[in-house]
Amino acid sequence: MIAPAPSARTIERRPEFAGLLKDDQRFASSHGDQPGDALNGWFDRLMLQSGLRTPPSLWLGLCLLCGLALGGLFFVATEHLLATALFGVVGLLIPIVVAMGMRSRRQKKVLDQLPGVAEELARAARSGRNVENAFQLVAADTPTPLGDELRMAMRRHQIGLDLASAIRDLPQRTGVTACTMLSSAIAVHQDTGGDLVKVLERLASAIRDRIHFVSRLRAATIASRLVAVLMAVIPLVILGFNLLRDPTYLTQLLSSNVGRLTFWLAIGLQIVGGLFVYRILQRSARF
Repeated sequence: MIAPAPSARTIERRPEFAGLLKDDQRFASSHGDQPGDALNGWFDRLMLQSGLRTPPSLWLGLCLLCGLALGGLFFVATEHLLATALFGVVGLLIPIVVAMGMRSRRQKKVLDQLPGVAEELARAARSGRNVENAFQLVAADTPTPLGDELRMAMRRHQIGLDLASAIRDLPQRTGVTACTMLSSAIAVHQDTGGDLVKVLERLASAIRDRIHFVSRLRAATIASRLVAVLMAVIPLVILGFNLLRDPTYLTQLLSSNVGRLTFWLAIGLQIVGGLFVYRILQRSARF
């Protein structure tokens, strides 16, 4: 006689334990009075939204290593301390630029997945499931990267948080503002009720229209964005070429007062121009 298989133990969902969860998981706060708090908050959001699983301290160590490597390379080639310092700073920024590129690609994937997720939720709700069961089904079937965030929200809900609170930080974790519409729609439905199927269908249509608008905006401004990037990169390329061609280039330039004034003025304008270019690219890449 075959013994019956033991039933799997399930943990009962207890709302009173929801307070054990961290409501907002961040590495640092960007709402402090100090400028360093804002910088720390920006870097932490970059690490979170890029999907990197490495700790921020490890990524900062990688920035330091890249700065030492590039600065040391130019010191060996030119034996000029100022050139070493400049290109060391450039090396420090390389991992940050890589992380920003990874964040941009991840956000594009999340935005492309959002309409399908909303439609799947609408179909699951139309079949008779409540919003929690529909969300669990869609979270299990959605691929990465959006699927990872939905499954994390579902685990929070299973521990005890209500679904609206579990997905409240989805826009902050992904950096995609369109996720606000999804989290707001679910939160409003849980508070007031209503026709969830119609809301989700309209949500999918609105997100598709938003994607279409962003694509047209990028196509219309691609030339301006490329020119802005070239204007920021070309001076550094020219400086590097002149240093490799003539290691005494900076020494001769800084030997006179006019040369020193021109050099530091160019560095200041380059920093200001780089900040303007960054703001332009951020506005055109906003989802």
